[in-house]
Amino acid sequence: MARVLTVTAVTLLPIHAMAAAPDKPGQGKSVTPIFPPIAEERFRGEIAMAGLRELGYTVKDPKETEYPTMMVALSQGDADFTVHLWEKLHDKFYQRAGGDGAMMKVGNVIPGVVQGYLIDKKTADKYGVKSLGDLKDPKIAKLFDANGDGKADLTGCNPGWGCELVTEHHLKAYGLERTVTHNRGSYFALMADTITRYKQGQPILYVTWMPQWISGVLVPGKDVVWLEVPRTDLPGGDNSVNTIVDGKNLGFALDTVKAVLNKDFAKKNPAAREFLAHVQISADDESAQNLRMQNGEKSAEDVRRHAAEWVKQHRAQFDEWLAQARAAK
Repeated sequence: MARVLTVTAVTLLPIHAMAAAPDKPGQGKSVTPIFPPIAEERFRGEIAMAGLRELGYTVKDPKETEYPTMMVALSQGDADFTVHLWEKLHDKFYQRAGGDGAMMKVGNVIPGVVQGYLIDKKTADKYGVKSLGDLKDPKIAKLFDANGDGKADLTGCNPGWGCELVTEHHLKAYGLERTVTHNRGSYFALMADTITRYKQGQPILYVTWMPQWISGVLVPGKDVVWLEVPRTDLPGGDNSVNTIVDGKNLGFALDTVKAVLNKDFAKKNPAAREFLAHVQISADDESAQNLRMQNGEKSAEDVRRHAAEWVKQHRAQFDEWLAQARAAK
């Protein structure tokens, strides 16, 4: 009998050792993040990955791709989660990849994100430019001509980001195709040129969003002003969404950044799902971190350090998210 008990105990040891500890529900499991290739958006991803590691998950190196492909990868199980879906701006990408049938949206990673068109305040005040529709006047449009073709040069988003599609739609909807050129390419390189023109005293016209470091360099209300649009007019025809920010119609939906998980992964990993459903970062915090990157702290190591500092500063809140994840069924 003693020999049988000894053998049984030895046999059960490895099984017991493999069981996840209560505070490490992800122990023995791996998770694959997927993020956009935008360095300024890595901060929130690092915070999410830090929490998953504390839950015991082995977090693999994140995959990087543009938003439409990101949704396809999540729907097909080639990645497990992201914290980068703009709920309204990227809805078409989400639906085309399978929507709720293949994925699960959770939480409000960054609530109250805004987008819109801005011009330098000096030109706005001098010529009374308040609306994007004012650029229908060739004389007004020519003020923002950077290459001598007589048309306003609008610095826009990268192809694949989603905001470029809204801008293209706006130029048609407001009759601006003859007076405005939508410049697309590497957004941050184009914005570097735009900022240089501003410092040289030249008029500027560009698209941006918040949170983002741009608004820490070109400060709305001080250096630049938001333009209103003539009316809400969005791709897809749903104009019932809120596009009003501080009393101005900025033309883009007031949005929320969501976490998105592969649906099968979400069902099998309630702790990860619950943690990601609670992660939330303020737009001001991400903008401040982005400005640190713009000021030189932009290496991958710097961004990880910024995330670790944020977790330390918000430790009580972070621990509450972890506790809710550990209690998930």
